[in-house]
Amino acid sequence: MVEQKYEIGMVGLGVMGRNLVLNIADHGFSVSGYDIDLSKVQELQTEAESRTIHATKSLKEFVSVLSTPRVIMMLVPAGRVVDNVIRDLMPLLEKDDLIIDAGNSHFKDTDLRSKTLVERGILYMGVGISGGEEGARHGPSLMPGGPHEAYERVRPIFEAVAAQVAGVPCVAYLGPGSAGHYVKMVHNGIEYGLMQLIAESYDLMKRGLGLSDDELSVVYSNWNETELNAYLMEITAHIFREVDEQTGKRLINLVLDEAGQKGTGMWTSQDAMDMQVPTPVIDAAVVARNLSALKSERSIASGKLKIQTSYFEGNQKAFLSQLKGAIHASMIITYAQGMAQLGIASKVHGYNINLEDVARIWRGGCIIRAALLEELQTAFHTQPNLSNLLNDDHLSQVVISKQEDLRTVVSLGVKLGLPIPCLMASLAYFDGYRSAWLPANLIQAQRDDFGAHTYERVDARGTFHTNWEQD
Repeated sequence: MVEQKYEIGMVGLGVMGRNLVLNIADHGFSVSGYDIDLSKVQELQTEAESRTIHATKSLKEFVSVLSTPRVIMMLVPAGRVVDNVIRDLMPLLEKDDLIIDAGNSHFKDTDLRSKTLVERGILYMGVGISGGEEGARHGPSLMPGGPHEAYERVRPIFEAVAAQVAGVPCVAYLGPGSAGHYVKMVHNGIEYGLMQLIAESYDLMKRGLGLSDDELSVVYSNWNETELNAYLMEITAHIFREVDEQTGKRLINLVLDEAGQKGTGMWTSQDAMDMQVPTPVIDAAVVARNLSALKSERSIASGKLKIQTSYFEGNQKAFLSQLKGAIHASMIITYAQGMAQLGIASKVHGYNINLEDVARIWRGGCIIRAALLEELQTAFHTQPNLSNLLNDDHLSQVVISKQEDLRTVVSLGVKLGLPIPCLMASLAYFDGYRSAWLPANLIQAQRDDFGAHTYERVDARGTFHTNWEQD
């Protein structure tokens, strides 16, 4: 018989769940773990050692050993599995118990589940977690949303296990309902953009300049020592040094060029489009992954769509400096698009998200952590209602100082025939956002001509329709 009452329970003892359980226990909290897979239960029991951890394959036992009101966290695949776990838990729970979904659930699913559960007296939170296996074990970035009283119940645990930057935990209450899952979704959208930008720089250096894996590693290592310092830059540098144990070759060259995805980038683009918020870098990154998945078609097309392209003939050192500047500007633009989406979503969905807090909790633990986030945090601290980071006095000047680099790199990519959709999208967004006039007046005239959709005028208020002259 188990007499100990445990402070928090974890459903799902896969890599993320098991490591988070160990993290929580290391910070002095007692944890009960549950999984239907006995091997995962046994693995946690082995790793638990002297920690205050209880692991079981019995859901009834798992719930019974939790102190009341219960706190139960789920780290299971999004979708039907989440609903199945909730269904199985419900007969065992009581009023004021708290369920936390710490997976990558779609924010609309989180809202629906929250509404259903609150009617039955159960509190529900959606919490984004970023940092992967290492973050879960030693300190992730946590993005909680839901009832504020529920957050206060788990705040001591969250602040203890989260990553720390200058002694400040990378966690903050983000807002009601699905605010936490929405912020995590946009985090992943930004992640898509940044990863694609780095991949495009790789392509330009590999196929454009002919750099070796060792040379590529040096470039990314050097960049990581500058204003481009970021977790993604750091891991990119060591990826090019990794040797495959079976063949002795560099592992990167044995990895199939088809990028996987779990849907969060696409969800980011979809909701941005629903709210009419332009996020072209994120959109282009999603499309680039979709294009990469057409491996067999691309292989055929490579033989049929042969064209004459140029070779790089310039100063390699000078171009690498320009490429660094282009990536810097594009990273800022990518963050700007994601933060602009969060700002609009906060109003549309009623989250009341503090963007300074978002930048702060992304500084450590998460996949998109970067030195740049310090500047983002400062921008939102100075102007809490800043609609776009490109309107910040400091960041706007940084992008302006790098825009010629971005133009040069995009021009060379086009000349060399290399696909650089996110670099192109970054430049197009910059030029579009800074334009006081855009050719959308022609689109409005066309819409009115073929569909009588009306238009507005610059010299009079109201809407107008014209019977445009037809030849």
